[in-house]
Amino acid sequence: MTLQLTDYHRQLAELVGRGFDIAGVDFDAKRVDIVINEDGFRNLPAGLMTAMESYREIDTEAAPDAQYQTPAEVEAFVKKAAQDFPAIVKIESIGKSLENRDIWAVRITGPAALAGATGKPVVFFNAMHHAREVMTTEVAFDTIDWLTKNYGTDDRVTDWVNRNEIWIVPMLNPDGSNKVWTSNNMWRKNARGGYGVDINRNYPYKWGQCNGSSGSTFSDIYRGEAAASEPETRAMMAFVGRIKPVFSISYHSYSELVLYPYGCDGQRTPTRDVVEGTGKTIANLLPKDGAAGGKYKPGTPWEILYAVDGGDIDWMYSEHGVLPYVIELNSTNEGFQPRYATWRDRTVEKTRAAWQYLLDRVEASGIRGTIRNARGENLVASTITVKSMGADSAVDDQVYKVKPDGTFHIVLLPGMYKLTFKFGDKISEEEFVVGAERVDTDVVL
Repeated sequence: MTLQLTDYHRQLAELVGRGFDIAGVDFDAKRVDIVINEDGFRNLPAGLMTAMESYREIDTEAAPDAQYQTPAEVEAFVKKAAQDFPAIVKIESIGKSLENRDIWAVRITGPAALAGATGKPVVFFNAMHHAREVMTTEVAFDTIDWLTKNYGTDDRVTDWVNRNEIWIVPMLNPDGSNKVWTSNNMWRKNARGGYGVDINRNYPYKWGQCNGSSGSTFSDIYRGEAAASEPETRAMMAFVGRIKPVFSISYHSYSELVLYPYGCDGQRTPTRDVVEGTGKTIANLLPKDGAAGGKYKPGTPWEILYAVDGGDIDWMYSEHGVLPYVIELNSTNEGFQPRYATWRDRTVEKTRAAWQYLLDRVEASGIRGTIRNARGENLVASTITVKSMGADSAVDDQVYKVKPDGTFHIVLLPGMYKLTFKFGDKISEEEFVVGAERVDTDVVL
């Protein structure tokens, strides 16, 4: 059902608060799509009943186009990538789903570094937190294909792969995907108890704290019994804690949006000039699907959608200092499962501009280095506090945790910064002038 809202934020928040399944929005037109059954239709608030613009019945038992990816096909794809490109690709299962399916991750990096820790910056892409969002896995597949098949012949791709560790999780929610293929093509959550938990409302940061999720098992944004209660969530948390990416994109659908932290009303990130500026640049690279043109809409969830708590990007930023983004692919016309033959290639091709921009941006302005002691040993439990010295900067003090190999990579805008390095009771302060190019440094504590 499509509703034309006259008071967008208030009415959208009311729908979320009442547990309706928000499928997607057209922010500019102030329209919202909801997935609703007969009981839900009868319980639609009277004020919103008159807002109904259109209604379309969905056969939830019909599987998506066969070319989209099942869990078994994802496993076969990543194993073939590792077999075909052993010099630059390794794969691993980062954990098991509730129903004991592997959650696969693909690591792409230069041959000299593939065998072990590299100290390289990490860029991370993940797909299918939500099972019905089948196009997201296609973008992940295309990223793997593009990097592997062009390595060694395309100088730009070769440079990205040699300079970085690129990690891709093409399907975080294999159990939910299985339900999409076998019983309900509108299934969103994992397979917990037959009712499911929304993995992307299950992360610890602000879990259940700002009316951005539901405590009802019937809701499609059910947050679970406790923060990080789900094995898929825990697998992602452990993985991110190990690789500590500089950037992350979490692919979702649909609505043609670029979202960045934070999700709760009024909350903004301390480093918002970098976080939000990068998000706006990404959005401007992504043309909308419609003939009328336009670009994706950037913003925090509470600005352009509704409050969200327990989401992955908020947790990644607050816990590990990752610069994380959600890209909501495709428009309200295409929905969750657009016709594969028409929309698959068009979607993945234009989305390349977003992830490729981040692989370029990681080499630009910022500070990268290693923290060691006087014996040359890396200090892996160090922290770094960054303070902008510019009077007009929108950057507050931010604390970063050093990667497990003792290295760090902090993305900044050009300017002057004071960094405080700390390991136990040892502290060192240094000032850096950051220009258009990255500053490399080693710190001894």
